[in-house]
Amino acid sequence: MKIFTIHAILACLALPILAIDSERAANTIILSDQGVKNLRLQTDEATERNFEEIFFAIGRIEALPDSRSVISSRIAGRITEVNAFVGDRVQRGDVLIKVESRQPGNPPPVISLEAKSSGMVLTSHVNLGEPVEPDKEMLDIVDLGKVWAVAKVPEAEAGQLKPGTKARVRVIAAGGKTMEGTLLRFGAEADRNSNTIDAIFELDNPDFIIRPGMRAEFSIITSSREDVLSIPRNAVQGDPTNRVVFAKDFDLDNAFIKSPVQLGAKNDLYIEVVSGLIPGDEVVTNGSYALSFAGGGGGPSLKEALDAAHGHEHAEDGSELTDEDKAKAQSGGDDHGDEHSGKGGFSMPILIWAVTATILLLISFQANLRRKKTSTVANA
Repeated sequence: MKIFTIHAILACLALPILAIDSERAANTIILSDQGVKNLRLQTDEATERNFEEIFFAIGRIEALPDSRSVISSRIAGRITEVNAFVGDRVQRGDVLIKVESRQPGNPPPVISLEAKSSGMVLTSHVNLGEPVEPDKEMLDIVDLGKVWAVAKVPEAEAGQLKPGTKARVRVIAAGGKTMEGTLLRFGAEADRNSNTIDAIFELDNPDFIIRPGMRAEFSIITSSREDVLSIPRNAVQGDPTNRVVFAKDFDLDNAFIKSPVQLGAKNDLYIEVVSGLIPGDEVVTNGSYALSFAGGGGGPSLKEALDAAHGHEHAEDGSELTDEDKAKAQSGGDDHGDEHSGKGGFSMPILIWAVTATILLLISFQANLRRKKTSTVANA
């Protein structure tokens, strides 16, 4: 009776192992070295980090109100020289325009107009030889070393913000560059039509990459949590009901395991992992979408890769071979090929024996139960 019980338990334990090995074989993609290069795969670690809660907003880039200066002439005359045009960067003191006075003289007096501040020529209102008057604006110069990024924040979210709040600001027209901005103040009035209010963030712009009028996308940080296991957002694939990542196999080169994950909160950079990964797991980021369609991957099979890595033979699904399996393989027993399950290293006779042992256990248990009932009736 005890022997049957032990054998039945072992048989039951064998079935999950079989399933695990089969699942690994079905979900492992092994690429060749060239395949990895062609897909341009990159990986990143699942890491416990400070996870920031954000909300999203859109807006525009504006110049600081005190960053503008204008070039104009004190006298009436004619423009004889123009040294700066729209888009040019100038320094304070540079001679930008020369104006020939209308006063008599041979030659007539010429005055030089210098830049009052450093910056970029934003607009030009003059041409060479054009007459000018003292009230005419010739050049507009704006200092873009710092700019305002003005976000349209929903009134319901504005209460979470205060001066000093940080935001990641992405400017698509500037190559998608992302910069960190700091909230200075809110606008004077809310927009009644859109129920938003302007939130003004200051950005450093030392290279003058971003310009007034450019569209900006804001990830405004409202709070953060410590030690949250998370991965880059582009590592996640699949539909909303079945999210998966491709985790780098710890044992094999160029091997990636399709792993289901349960996800939590997300921000513009990372997504929280509730279950399915542990800290240190490497997941594919760049190239993960293409990997979903990689199929066989062009590399060795799981069996071949494990044989090479471990120096001994494995089953087709990657599981370890039993001594009995190895003996049959060495004898070249094709007649016995149908007896090997190919899953988890368990031969068909062993599985049949395990099922038979389980049935005998149940029959024995039922017989004992009947004898107990009979004995109870007799004693009564």
